[in-house]
Amino acid sequence: MTMLPLLSPDECAVVLVDEQAGLAFAAGSQDRQVLRSNAVALARTAVAFKVPVVVSTSASKVYSGPLMPPLRAALPDITPIERRNMNLWEDEAGRSAVVATGRKTLVIAGLLTEACVSFPVLSALREGYRVHVVADACGGLTPASHDAALRRLEQAGAVLTSWLQFLLELQRDWTRHDTYEAARSIVVDHGGGYGIGLDYARDMIKPA
Repeated sequence: MTMLPLLSPDECAVVLVDEQAGLAFAAGSQDRQVLRSNAVALARTAVAFKVPVVVSTSASKVYSGPLMPPLRAALPDITPIERRNMNLWEDEAGRSAVVATGRKTLVIAGLLTEACVSFPVLSALREGYRVHVVADACGGLTPASHDAALRRLEQAGAVLTSWLQFLLELQRDWTRHDTYEAARSIVVDHGGGYGIGLDYARDMIKPA
């Protein structure tokens, strides 16, 4: 079995697919607020580590709505690519934007897992890209259909991960001062008990 190396910020690009409220309404695989929080954490991680981000939306004027506001706030300089095709990889503008990053490792998340996440993952894998799927920032119609889609992607060669694992994989060492504060802030805001622990540790180490 080939051992894959850990990710580094200079080799990967993040692709966010259809992080739109109209599709989040349909996502029943996990709590929707948690799902949105995880997507925002992933976007903020990409910004903190200067990882290129490609954002794509679909049917934003007629059904799905625009990119969700917290993601627009996290990615103020990025204009989503609007497409018709369910598969970003079959959309010329979408695929071209991914290729233009020059990165051969893609970190993908979005809505819905069964289609608009799965299709570009399978297509990118076929073209030789290394693909990580951020499972907890993807939402499916039901837990069963979400899990089935993830199993299919893993069997095809994708690597399943979480937003927190991605962040920690890039940070690697909390003494890396250039990204420490940004990474810590993301974990505090989105990392549940782990984030509470980081706040507690700072209070204990540097009491007011």
